[in-house]
Amino acid sequence: MTSPPLSELTDRLTAFRDARDWRQFHSLKNLILSVSLESAELLELTQWKDDNAVESDAKDPAFRRRMEEESADILLYLLLIAERAGFDLAAAAAAKIDTNEIKYPVNKSRGNARKYTEL
Repeated sequence: MTSPPLSELTDRLTAFRDARDWRQFHSLKNLILSVSLESAELLELTQWKDDNAVESDAKDPAFRRRMEEESADILLYLLLIAERAGFDLAAAAAAKIDTNEIKYPVNKSRGNARKYTEL
């Protein structure tokens, strides 16, 4: 299955929202708060588990479905934030990768998890 571009997802999502007259509830603050809440639900899937258990659980179809749903919720809220604030999320993500390539050059950061200020 081919994934639609973020712009198509945003159009579909805002049409869904607008058909239900929900934009009135989607202030920028509420959308940002909702990302945090959905992120906590994704994080909850890993609670009390070590890295190996989470990696193993990710192979289980039911667990994977829950990860997909929570991740999708996060993405949808991010798309609504970008739409509300008037920026292109895909362009912002590409720009962030560009910034990180400068902050974390391969020759200094390969194989370690130190912050760029410690390289």
